Amino acid sequence: MPIIEHDIQTARELKKRVSKLTPLIDFRLFGSRARGDADEYSDMDIFMEFETIDRELRNRIKNAAWEMTLESGIVVTTLLFSRHEIENSPLRSSPIVRVIMEEGVPV
Repeated sequence: MPIIEHDIQTARELKKRVSKLTPLIDFRLFGSRARGDADEYSDMDIFMEFETIDRELRNRIKNAAWEMTLESGIVVTTLLFSRHEIENSPLRSSPIVRVIMEEGVPV
């Protein structure tokens, strides 16, 4: 089943809002909604990579995702990482990051 347009629109709107807060390196839809096999109860998984990220920025982005949840009716969950975490920590060999890079849909 293809990705539904509502999911893409929701992800694009979140990306737009986050881009107003800080520059993005990468933004991907992943999980069941990216594969096109989500059901009405599936959440929307979003991966974001930034040059740097601190606690305050994380909270602002989480709030933006919560606003999208309320507006779209889809629970939006986020994975937020800095470039350093992706490139220089054990996270670089994490199975979830590998799957996101291989199967995630860039938005």
